This record gives sequence, C-alpha cells and structure tokens, in this order.
Amino acid sequence: MEDPLVIAGKEFSSRLMVGTGRHRTMQEMIDSVRASGTQIITVAIGRLNLQDINEKTILDYFDWDNYTILPNTAGSKTSEEAVLTARLAREVTGSSWIKLEVIPDISHLLPDPIGTYDAARELVEDGFDVLPYIHADPVLAHRLAELGCATVMPLGSTIGSGQGILTMEEIEMIISDVEVPVVVDAGLAVPSDASKALEAGADAVLVNTAIAQANDPVAMGESFKLGVAAGRKAFLAGRIDRRKSAISSSPGAGVNSG
Repeated sequence: MEDPLVIAGKEFSSRLMVGTGRHRTMQEMIDSVRASGTQIITVAIGRLNLQDINEKTILDYFDWDNYTILPNTAGSKTSEEAVLTARLAREVTGSSWIKLEVIPDISHLLPDPIGTYDAARELVEDGFDVLPYIHADPVLAHRLAELGCATVMPLGSTIGSGQGILTMEEIEMIISDVEVPVVVDAGLAVPSDASKALEAGADAVLVNTAIAQANDPVAMGESFKLGVAAGRKAFLAGRIDRRKSAISSSPGAGVNSG
C-alpha cells in the first residue's frame, strides 16, 4: 500500500474518516459513505437502541469486513460516563478502538480537557486504542500522546458549525510536536477545508455533518474524498516558500541583452 495512514498498527489507504450521525435517511448514509472511499466509520454506541434485538441499528447497515468501526463516546458528559460507554462499545463491537468524547455542555459542545485526559488514562491502561477528540491545545495533545493514545483529534471549529478550520496555527503546532497521527475533527464544511488540513501535514480528517447535511450527500462524500487526496499529495509534493516580495516565474524573459 502506497503512503498508508497507520493507526494502532493498522494500515489504511484512505485518510478520510466519516461519521454516521445527522443523515436524513439510511440510504443516503450508506451511499455517501461508499462514495467517500472511507475505511473508518464512527458510530455513537451510546445512542443505539441495544435493548430490542429485532430493531436494526446503524451497525446492521454496513459490512464490517470492509470497514473499521470506530465507536465513539458521544453523549458522555463526564469521564466516568465515557469510560462506561467505551467498555460497552467493546462488548458490542469486539473492537478496542474508541473515539473518546467528553462534552459536558451541549450549548457549545466543546470537549472537557480534564475529563478527556482522565478517561484517556483509564482507557489506555485498560487496553483501548484511544482516539481523543480535543480542542486544538498543543499542551494537551502532547500529554495525550505521551499517555499512549493512538491519535489526537483536534477540532477545526465547533461541532457541526461549518466554520471550517479556525485553529490552524494550533493544529500546526500539534503536528510538529506529537509523534502520533493528527486527525482534524469537527467544523469542516467543504473539501477545501479537508485539503487545507492535509496540506498542513495532518494525517487525516473526520467529517460528518458537512456530508450528511449537504444537499447531495453522495456528491459531497466523493468531493471530500478528492479533497483529502489532493491535500495529501500537495503535502508530499512540498509547497513553495512564502515570500514578502514578488519573483518572476521566468527570470530574464523578455530582457534584451544585446
């Protein structure tokens, strides 16, 4: 596999993760996920109805031989709730992967740094591969990477806001500092946001609302696939240096030396 994304020892050709929330219909969700080319799908385990074995859930709509499931702890307001949800997710899915979210206030949906760190420490000790969702805080990202988290997932802007990446300076600090994959998560609205993150050196992005709530989720899923691929290729190609003055693209052209 050429230029794989590696998380917790697993290799992926796609650098786009997608969420399964807020889709208008199950069919739109399935079709847009397929169009995105993703290999990692997040599922909010705590919001599934697991009591009625006859009721289908999101888990029943995908062939998990073709995807890696990334259960998340969405809905957890405390570290204790997040740890409990993570353990439930492992029982339900058989996966040790967990996207850790600790969000105490639904009015702004910002992650709790202390609760996230406390839950991450407990889950890492319990054998989980933890992918923590955090504010774009370079200090916290460094501490979580030192703790043994599989990635860090700094937000671009608030969840579902569609504001794009407002934290690029901090994200670039995180990219230059930590040795685990950096996945930009939340607030991305259009493929150029994803491309910008990958161009800056982020290893991947996670997108949900921008695809699910687009007028055409299938087309938007495919568009994000292309944006991520373009951003990664540009990063590997290496951008030119920024200059304060202009420089001719053809030095000496049109100059008569006679």
